[in-house]
Amino acid sequence: MDLERFYHDKTVLVTGGVGSIGSFLVREILKYKPHSVRIFDNNESGLYDLEQDLSSNRIRSFVGDIRDKERLTMAMEGVDSVFHAAALKHVPLCEFNPFDAVKTNVIGTQNVLDAAFAQEVPKVVTISTDKAVNPSNVMGATKLLAERLTISANSYRGKKKTAFSCVRFGNVLNSRGSVVPLFAKQIRNGGPITVTHPEMRRFFMDIPSATHLILTAGMLSSGNEIFILKMPAIRIMDLAEAMRKTLTPHYGLNPEDIAIKIIGVRSGEKIDEQLITPDETTCAFENNEMIIVMPKSLPYIDYSPHLQVPDGFHIVKKGKYSSKDARLLTEDEIVILLNNLTLSIIPKGY
Repeated sequence: MDLERFYHDKTVLVTGGVGSIGSFLVREILKYKPHSVRIFDNNESGLYDLEQDLSSNRIRSFVGDIRDKERLTMAMEGVDSVFHAAALKHVPLCEFNPFDAVKTNVIGTQNVLDAAFAQEVPKVVTISTDKAVNPSNVMGATKLLAERLTISANSYRGKKKTAFSCVRFGNVLNSRGSVVPLFAKQIRNGGPITVTHPEMRRFFMDIPSATHLILTAGMLSSGNEIFILKMPAIRIMDLAEAMRKTLTPHYGLNPEDIAIKIIGVRSGEKIDEQLITPDETTCAFENNEMIIVMPKSLPYIDYSPHLQVPDGFHIVKKGKYSSKDARLLTEDEIVILLNNLTLSIIPKGY
């Protein structure tokens, strides 16, 4: 079954639906002619703007916060699939606002799961991050717990049919608040471009790739899976150099006019990120595009050597799956990637 057939005439709810990922997810689902897409967000202005932009009779805007379980339960009535994208995502902000990070990323996720149980939603997919793997900061720790809550919710369902799964990916290129728009703004202002550490590496994917993975997970999931897209890694210093080369002509500047300044690793940051842990490699499968982890959290799942391998997948090769070990995009490859984003990352008025 393809995505168009799966989502056609379905009712889908997206939490955090006006964010970078959430709003693109809404746009993609609309292409498949669903019955309706419910956009759940606490950003009233964002909901209004997205409504005006999409101008579709298939969308329904729900003003609400995932910290409010009662509101979520009302919003999920009659829903076929839930994509849970609402979260506090910025590492330094979560580091210095840990109680609120827990309220949104942990308690908010449990509220989503409870509401889905109450309304017997068939599928729930929680959007996670590679920062949940061996977390070194509050944001990563709260997203790890959100993953564990989501996967372990499968053991609560009894005779109910709700399937709970996760999608885990790296940094999303040009998403709101990410390093790409920050570097673009710094270049526009004449520099310097601020890089935390010359060897810092991150897994990157573009928003369409992230969205496709999420929708594919929603179609394939039967509960208990963590879907991970295979992504290239980028050294942040190389990204800064490539952006300096690509964007300065748009502002009438020369690349040598823009300095790159090393400012030091921020609180809670790691030099490298991992896609999966060594333990997860014992219950993970891969193909050319993605990895599917089946966490050993449910006592009634058979994890024998004869565990059925999903069609088109094979058992993962042993490895660290770290951005330190991944193939790094060259500066020229990054420039090609940026050329597809140039118009969207140049601030309006230029």
